[in-house]
Amino acid sequence: MGFARLSGYLRGLVGEGLLPGFVAVVAWEGEVVYGEAFGLSDPERRRPMEEDALFRLYSMTKPWVSALALTFVEDGALSLLDPVERYLPAFSRLHVGREVGEEVVPEPLRAPVTVYDLLRHTAGFTYGVFFRSPVKRRYLEAGVDRFDLTREEFLERLSALPLRFQPGEAFEYGLATDVLGHLLEALSGKALAELLAERVFAPLGMRDSGFRAEDPARLAQPFPKDPETGRSIRLLPVEGPPPRYAGGMGGVGTAQDYLRFLEALRTGRGLLHPRLARLMTQDHLGPLAWEGMRRGPEYGPGPGYGFGLGVAVRLGEMGLAPGSPGDFYWWGFAGTFFFVDPALGLTALLLAQAPSLLSVVAPERALESQLGARLGLAFRTLVYGALD
Repeated sequence: MGFARLSGYLRGLVGEGLLPGFVAVVAWEGEVVYGEAFGLSDPERRRPMEEDALFRLYSMTKPWVSALALTFVEDGALSLLDPVERYLPAFSRLHVGREVGEEVVPEPLRAPVTVYDLLRHTAGFTYGVFFRSPVKRRYLEAGVDRFDLTREEFLERLSALPLRFQPGEAFEYGLATDVLGHLLEALSGKALAELLAERVFAPLGMRDSGFRAEDPARLAQPFPKDPETGRSIRLLPVEGPPPRYAGGMGGVGTAQDYLRFLEALRTGRGLLHPRLARLMTQDHLGPLAWEGMRRGPEYGPGPGYGFGLGVAVRLGEMGLAPGSPGDFYWWGFAGTFFFVDPALGLTALLLAQAPSLLSVVAPERALESQLGARLGLAFRTLVYGALD
């Protein structure tokens, strides 16, 4: 295997001033065949990047919480068919906001939101950012995307907002995993951080993972300003305890820790029973995936991909980069990305702290970014190109 081209590409992004630095790891059948830390972990202090740097993972926290939920399913304490309102009563008042032009027309639920809907993002919850719509505008106005809300404030505000779709009607990426994390707290009587530490991190030896950077000196930092937009970058404040444990975006970890987690999903060893790990990483959208591709990038995880219980899953040979049917991936807003190809025994992980703010401040220009989705696709392509 030769990873010179991949290394040159990533180092080139650092040299161009698009990334402060990065940590990249590729494993084949559990053995690390490429690992590199390069650039700066803190561009203002000129601190060099180290392999054990801590990164804000944003949406790469979602697979953690999804796997955690399945440990409760495995115990028989939770069912995928359980309605969310059983554990979070405020959600009994949910309704759909059908978008008619710029209007939001209330519509009663035809069925309750279930744990299954939360896991596969078919609950109807959305984000206020990334794309624009009348319901998304309601989310922005209510401030539910913000990180500084308490658990109670978040649940109260979100449960009063309309769903964008009927449960089960469409894939709609959004705050479902945050709701799932708080549901698990209500089910267990324990904080989400404690549950993850007990049920996911400890069994896998993930010593540096959690919702707080215990050693802030190891925390990777972005550029003060986004090189593509000139906007100031403010990432999640993870040096202290958070106001709530946001299961969809609040995590912090290292490349080595996250590799342990991905290997547990790939092999079905150490965390979930192999059959349950397989259930998590196979497609659960069915025809909804193809319908989403027809409607456009807002309604799916990418051409050729469906969605499992917390990760995007390749449906066949089609895609924007090499891969195998059944491979799975996800990413994080601040510049983190992984993919796993079980057919090849391949696991790859790229961590950086360089968000593409175009997707937030100008969603219609997101495809112009040199980072964002392009970075993940290039990383994937170059990893496959290095294989013998």
